[in-house]
Amino acid sequence: MNLTLLDYFRGLPADPVRLPLFSSPLPAIVITFGYLLLIFKVGPDFMKSRKPYNVRNAMLIYNFCQVIMNAVLFVMGTEYLFVQKPYDFRCMKTLPLDHPCKTADRWFTYFYFLNKVFDLMDTVFFVLRRSTKQITVLHVYHHALMVLGVPMVNYFYGPGGQYNTMGYLNTFVHVVMYAYYFVSAWYPQMKDKMWWKQYITKLQVLQFMILFAQAILTMWLNPGCSFPRTLQYLQIAVSTSMMVMFGNFYYQTYVRAKSKKQ
Repeated sequence: MNLTLLDYFRGLPADPVRLPLFSSPLPAIVITFGYLLLIFKVGPDFMKSRKPYNVRNAMLIYNFCQVIMNAVLFVMGTEYLFVQKPYDFRCMKTLPLDHPCKTADRWFTYFYFLNKVFDLMDTVFFVLRRSTKQITVLHVYHHALMVLGVPMVNYFYGPGGQYNTMGYLNTFVHVVMYAYYFVSAWYPQMKDKMWWKQYITKLQVLQFMILFAQAILTMWLNPGCSFPRTLQYLQIAVSTSMMVMFGNFYYQTYVRAKSKKQ
């Protein structure tokens, strides 16, 4: 029997608990559209006849808040995944609605989404500083994908499951990344001397290698796992695209640039 689009959406969202900005993908779509309009049209037009703004203090506060927010999410995720242990890591299928850990899944996913929206301020600072060279395809793709992807997956499949791994790893990477941003904003003269800068990109690539391997190994070693194959393939596709783009960024920034300097 052929299903209409209306039939397909009937019965959704997968999680009946409605949270602000998170009950459907529509708010995230509006936020992403507004973000793209701001950074590519409204912001550049506004800054065209203006000097770059000094947003150092705002960036210091922002980066410090990001370190704290991501650190809290990472610690909570560690306690949840490795102490409470609601999941079998061989098959992290989505927990049923009546599972005692479902509320923790829901709030972890929700606060992770809010943090991804907060991440968009990165690009706003670039616009205000007229640092357009930092608004790369990788930067915009990564930010927009995370803001859109989290509520869409939550709407169609519910919170948690195997994608908890993505959120957990990502919060750790962001603790390191925003700590670097905070120190480099506090001591701008030290920015080029911070040897661990390039390892942030390596850490990002490693994150997506783990996610890629997780999806492949789950389907290969545990083909009966009930976590949706669609999400497994999506995890593989996104991880691959990120590994390619971050890998290219690392090559262009650290390998090729170093060869040219020599």
